[in-house]
Amino acid sequence: MNRLSKEKRNQLIMAIIGTVVLLALIYFGLIGPQNNSLRKIATLQQKADGQLVQIQNAIKESDNITAELRDASYSLLQVEGPEGDIASGDIYAWTYDLISRFKKSYKVEIPSIGQPTMSDVDLLPLFPYKQLRVTITGTAYYHDFGKFIADFENTFPHIRVVNLVLDPAGTDSEKLAFRMDVIALVKSNP
Repeated sequence: MNRLSKEKRNQLIMAIIGTVVLLALIYFGLIGPQNNSLRKIATLQQKADGQLVQIQNAIKESDNITAELRDASYSLLQVEGPEGDIASGDIYAWTYDLISRFKKSYKVEIPSIGQPTMSDVDLLPLFPYKQLRVTITGTAYYHDFGKFIADFENTFPHIRVVNLVLDPAGTDSEKLAFRMDVIALVKSNP
């Protein structure tokens, strides 16, 4: 091989250094920023793909959600209807009718159904219903009264019994005198 002259060798080294510097400038000036923007675009695309999957799942579930809403609306209409356990119309008549109808199949004597009073619901704030409180007094045998209370609370899940007081009923040692407050929901006027 022929040895290059000093001048040619210096020119070759300068050409190689110039080529490396030019390649570095091209990489760091053009290719690097493009790679960064491609990474950002890929990240945005992954986020968009995740959102698209969520939207597609929501669309698939919309039929189920619509069916659940329809069922819940129907259940609410049943509860708020005339046979439901949410008071409507003449509050005293509704209360008297509900208690009278329910006690027919039990050996419970209820001679006194107090005057119902309306107020805001004290269990939950900003609840869309009012509450009706009525005091009921009567007498019954222990087991009959227990069955009456259990069935009453199971039959009417939106009505609750509070402030239950049991005392012996005078001369008959097996009978109990009871006094209790019944709290029911009342549909507020729209």
